[in-house]
Amino acid sequence: MDIKHLTAAGLGRKIQAGDVSVREAVEAALAQIDQVEGDVHGFVTIDREGAFRRADEVQKLIEEGKLTGPLAGVPMAVKDNLCTKGVLTTCSSKILHNFVPSYTAEAVKRLETEGAVILGKTNMDEFAMGSTTETSYYGETRNPWDLNHVPGGSSGGSCAAVAAEECFYALGSDTGGSIRQPSAFCGVVGMKPTYGTVSRYGLIAYGSSLDQIGPVARDVTDCAVILEAIAAHDPKDSTSVGRKSYGFTDTLTENVAGMKIGIPKDYFGDGLDREIKNRILDTAEELGKKGAVVEEFDLSLVKYAIPAYYVIASAEASSNLSRFDGVKYGYRADGYEGLHNMYKKSRSEGFGPEVKRRIMLGSFVLSSGYYDAYYRKALRTKALIKQAFDQAFERYDVIIAPAAPTTAPRLGSSLNDPLKMYLSDIYTVSVNLAGLPGISVPVGTDSKGLPIGMQIIGDCYQEKKIIQAAYTVESMREYARPVLTERRREHTCPAFAESGRECERPAFTEGIEKGGW
Repeated sequence: MDIKHLTAAGLGRKIQAGDVSVREAVEAALAQIDQVEGDVHGFVTIDREGAFRRADEVQKLIEEGKLTGPLAGVPMAVKDNLCTKGVLTTCSSKILHNFVPSYTAEAVKRLETEGAVILGKTNMDEFAMGSTTETSYYGETRNPWDLNHVPGGSSGGSCAAVAAEECFYALGSDTGGSIRQPSAFCGVVGMKPTYGTVSRYGLIAYGSSLDQIGPVARDVTDCAVILEAIAAHDPKDSTSVGRKSYGFTDTLTENVAGMKIGIPKDYFGDGLDREIKNRILDTAEELGKKGAVVEEFDLSLVKYAIPAYYVIASAEASSNLSRFDGVKYGYRADGYEGLHNMYKKSRSEGFGPEVKRRIMLGSFVLSSGYYDAYYRKALRTKALIKQAFDQAFERYDVIIAPAAPTTAPRLGSSLNDPLKMYLSDIYTVSVNLAGLPGISVPVGTDSKGLPIGMQIIGDCYQEKKIIQAAYTVESMREYARPVLTERRREHTCPAFAESGRECERPAFTEGIEKGGW
């Protein structure tokens, strides 16, 4: 038995049965990290000492019968924008390069209560602003299926780490597709719950009305199990919603008989790769053979989703990121003259180009004379998009759509054209604007051997329906894992760009590998 090939729930069962110890599970994960991390770069921080200490604590609680849940003792990773007490949390940005939180995010805390063992923090696009995990201050993450391609973003580190078997599951955040799109690119399962289902307390905000924490895992069962653990009402989060039922694993059945599935024609037109289109439509046909009622329909306003999303997200980002000024924590520039100059220099040197671009856009659309022309209009468009989905869900239980217009692009091909990168979110941002749940599930590979992901969208609070549909889709495919080939040694770490030196790994300090590169 190779421990690293197990799913999270599968490993949890073996730990409870005594077939595998928690320390053995951690050792297996860290051994895989040692083997592939130099090429994949899924992590920013690795807490080896903390993971082993926690493994011994959890093992004792399991043996005493105090931890009996399905995730007890299972090693996992956390996206680097979720606060973890005593462990570096940087948002993959220079401006937070030395930030160690004094508290833990609620979603992470709930997993710790279930006996989770945190291996470290995963790489991401800086402040979750990007679709490729190339805007990270600590260097890009690479797709385990092909190291010359991106893993997607912004939760690319979490998805790549799960795909490369460096951890058994991970947490990500989804503002406009940041869990579903990289999950599709990396051939794993990623889920964005209904807005408010998982507490955002401790999530360093990008777009507060759009952000949602969700699981990344190897199969649908793991996602349902993780979601049950992290979903709950939290009085510390004013947008948190209390729900009558959290039994997301109840619908893990291969049964779509009578389920009404809608396929929006607007999502399958020009711009969608033909191989993705054919694979998803073939999958829809197979669902029809299993008893589902599959129909095409018109979902209006899709073409307005991208501009509405980037106006709203950038506006909220410009407000949320104003707190990072070099005063109380984070990076502070040297050689400044006066308070205003310190603000200016610290933010100019601390933020990367993509973050600056979105802050400027957000400040512009909120400025006097442009608020009504852009921001207010975007909010109205958001309401109309929600209305269009409401009408669709009056007829359908779930909607099937692509997760991205192409499979994973090559490294460097998107950063040169920001608009191209923004347009790659065309199939995912509407779900965030409407606050809906969505899941990405693998449905095969293209002719280049890169994974194809299919998105399943449900109405608000209807996670059980999309989990049931995704579980059925998953049962029609064999799980595939990447084989790391074409190992690359060239790194493009911004921290070393000016010096011309090759990136180096830092030394271990108190069990924590600081800063990732």
